[in-house]
Amino acid sequence: MKKILLLSLLITSIFAEAKVYFGVGAGYMNESFTDKESTNISAEMGRFKIGYGDIKAYAVEFSFDYLKNDKNVFSTTGNDSDKYAINIELVKAFDFDIFINPFFKAGFGAGYLDISHTDKSSLNYGSFNLGAGFFIPINEHFDIEIAYDYRHVSYEKVSDSANTIDSNMNGAYIGINTRF
Repeated sequence: MKKILLLSLLITSIFAEAKVYFGVGAGYMNESFTDKESTNISAEMGRFKIGYGDIKAYAVEFSFDYLKNDKNVFSTTGNDSDKYAINIELVKAFDFDIFINPFFKAGFGAGYLDISHTDKSSLNYGSFNLGAGFFIPINEHFDIEIAYDYRHVSYEKVSDSANTIDSNMNGAYIGINTRF
């Protein structure tokens, strides 16, 4: 019991300045497939996120992503649908007293898209995420976020005889966060 109490006091002291925050953002994502040399997808993306942490230290973010897709990579007839993903990332921000707070982040995600294929109607994928950027604090409750994201994505097999398809996503986005 004493260990649990001590651990909870330690955790609350670490995050004493931590706040819950919400954010929305928009950006542009470029995806290149490793198995299909000539296939690239450039798409608009939208993001909604919920986080807990300090703008000057550490935070944990849960984000919901939407990527508009108008290319056909996996479908045999028609186009692949838009992509939806959920991500969890650990963010480390720095405060250098220079009006911006640079940050790095790392995490993972999972998502899906609908396809028109003889063996499957939807496709799941997982990703390893890295990112960097900076927060521009406007006041105590609002900040602007400008960032770059890299994701290594692994898609499930379309059929039993197909190979696993991997891709690399590079994206830039801008968003606004509100902290409570």
